[in-house]
Amino acid sequence: MYDEYKNAVVTGAARGIGKSIALKLAESGINVVISDIMIDEAEKTAEELRKKGVKAIAVKTDVSNIDSVNDMVEQTVKEFGSIDFLINNAGVTRDNLTIRMSEQEWDMVLNINLKGTFLCSQAAAKMMMKKRFGRIVNIASVSGILGTAGQANYASSKAGVIALTKTFARELGGRNITTNAIAPGYIITEMTEKLPEKVKEAYISQIPLKRGGTPEDIAEVVKFLISPSASYITGTVINVSGGLLI
Repeated sequence: MYDEYKNAVVTGAARGIGKSIALKLAESGINVVISDIMIDEAEKTAEELRKKGVKAIAVKTDVSNIDSVNDMVEQTVKEFGSIDFLINNAGVTRDNLTIRMSEQEWDMVLNINLKGTFLCSQAAAKMMMKKRFGRIVNIASVSGILGTAGQANYASSKAGVIALTKTFARELGGRNITTNAIAPGYIITEMTEKLPEKVKEAYISQIPLKRGGTPEDIAEVVKFLISPSASYITGTVINVSGGLLI
């Protein structure tokens, strides 16, 4: 990893994929801000990271609110001095058939998943541009590529994240800032484990590797994308889906 760049923000990092990403970065010696609306769980995750010998703080953040995002950035700078790596992982689902989906269900998912990614990236990019270095990784989804029945809001938000990733890559590349996205497929988390067995079997039947992925699978790709090994990769979407998109 880079010797001079050590500070990361991971949104939605209290648990699940975000927590795995934060732990993976801490194992690489990177200080991490655990940015999450669930502050109690975020504090517990930050404590786990500190035990690995890095600095870690939990900051309660509503990524869909610009004042909350700016406050998170201010706290990060106060504690760490800079944001070198930004991992936009915060996201929600509110599934429903398109004809039944409420305006509230649509707005909530778009505001957190897409607007939140934009606000956090915009705030971090302003700092990254000044020092001419930065790595932004956005967690998208194969749903944003394939579309998913019952997830018009979620699929649209993740398709937007992919387009946003490419736009930021074009605008920020000249300042040595890379912006990439990861599109996870069926990942085994607390959320997906609650699905009915028949639903899980239906998902896995479509995957060539015949198994679900793990949060660690996503964390490993994040680690690669922010490393010197990926310094010439930007505007790319890496599918981590067990071959689902073949």
